[in-house]
Amino acid sequence: MIRIHNSLTGDKQPLTPIVPGEVRMYVCGMTVYDYLHIGHARMMIVFDAVARYLRHSGYRLIYVRNITDIDDKIIKRAAENGEPIEALTERFIVAMHEDCAALGILRPDFEPRATQHVPAIIAMVEQLIERGYAYVAPNADVMYAVAKFAGYGRLSGKRLADLRAGARVEVDESKRDPLDFVLWKHAKPHEPAWDSPWGRGRPGWHIECSAMSVELLGAHFDIHGGGMDLKFPHHENEIAQTCAATGERFAEIWMHNGFVNVDNEKMSKSLGNFFTVREVLPKLRHPEVLRYFVLASHYRGPINYSLEQLEQADAALQRLYLALRAVPVAEPADSTYGPRFQAAMDDDFNTPEALAVLQTLAREVNTARDAGETARAGALGAKLRELGAVLGLLQHNPESWLRLAKPVLAPSSETAALSAALSDAQIEAQIAARAAARKAKNWPESDRIRDALTAAGVILEDRPGGGTDWRRA
Repeated sequence: MIRIHNSLTGDKQPLTPIVPGEVRMYVCGMTVYDYLHIGHARMMIVFDAVARYLRHSGYRLIYVRNITDIDDKIIKRAAENGEPIEALTERFIVAMHEDCAALGILRPDFEPRATQHVPAIIAMVEQLIERGYAYVAPNADVMYAVAKFAGYGRLSGKRLADLRAGARVEVDESKRDPLDFVLWKHAKPHEPAWDSPWGRGRPGWHIECSAMSVELLGAHFDIHGGGMDLKFPHHENEIAQTCAATGERFAEIWMHNGFVNVDNEKMSKSLGNFFTVREVLPKLRHPEVLRYFVLASHYRGPINYSLEQLEQADAALQRLYLALRAVPVAEPADSTYGPRFQAAMDDDFNTPEALAVLQTLAREVNTARDAGETARAGALGAKLRELGAVLGLLQHNPESWLRLAKPVLAPSSETAALSAALSDAQIEAQIAARAAARKAKNWPESDRIRDALTAAGVILEDRPGGGTDWRRA
């Protein structure tokens, strides 16, 4: 049975779907005014792995991940660029899909955009006004009355009195309480706007996720996820809005992935210490390296981004691909590795432990191959591929992957720089020259070529039956 840490209760609880055999999951996605950075990529990869494992476990999954395509930041960026808002958002939606595809992130079942669900948003705001949880302010904004919702603060552990005591709020006559937040913003000149019962305007940020999740998944669904930075106020406000409007429990389990840190400080646009996926991927042998880096840490904890950490992820992933090299295609072995992998993932999606199972399995594949147990090596290798696929890893031909040039990451990677300078054709020519030298029993020349390639970061592995395999160090 899958057990998940519920941010709402602080405890792990069994996943008991509301509809037997079906899991409905909503994850807060991107505000599309810029490229994905590594913090965004972590969220995307984490919930992609969750979705993959739920389906692997036999559940019918309905996965919704929204797109915020109307927002103050979007309006500001479009104005700075001198381009229409629709052109800006469409450009970055395309870029997001390209980055996700590179990282092996599958599309969700539904990817709703806020601008496509304005009628549902207006309907929910109307419900909140009718039930006494919202009011129309003098400036024609519609505000949520936080004090009306008795459970406010349960998710984040915050108390209204403490929030008010620490609030630094400018005088705003449109609010009855400094903590009230906007559901519907009145129209401003030259900004997008829709007709509503309160005049032309546009949705506030928080209400869009409440309306879209209820519209697509119902008022009570299984899992709501997102980054830790969304716990307060976004997710806290979602709970207040949705429960007040529908009278239902909303999400049964709340999941939050941890931050990505740089030098132990949270990576974010506001701090200016962020790296986009498009900046990082050219530095890697393959995008799978970034995926492995993310999955090598438990989703709830912080991870520290560094080039050295990426080097370690590359080396670990290389060990798995090396195990799959030259093993025959076979049916997966019936072994203890499947149950061990399942036990790790059932325990709150413990991907670091699941990867440790894969590394142990890879060592057994190597042992079987070295012992000449070809059939067993093939069956174990097939199991390694099968389990790796559950995490979106080991999706490529091992020989091709191992021959990819590895760019320089950490300052100590001198051999990688030399290796990257050699093309595959140049390496193959050197191997052919070495083979000719060996055939002529010119051992000094054979050794010279091997040593030169080794110094250039190219590892040669002579096969017992003849021929030579190679990989980049």
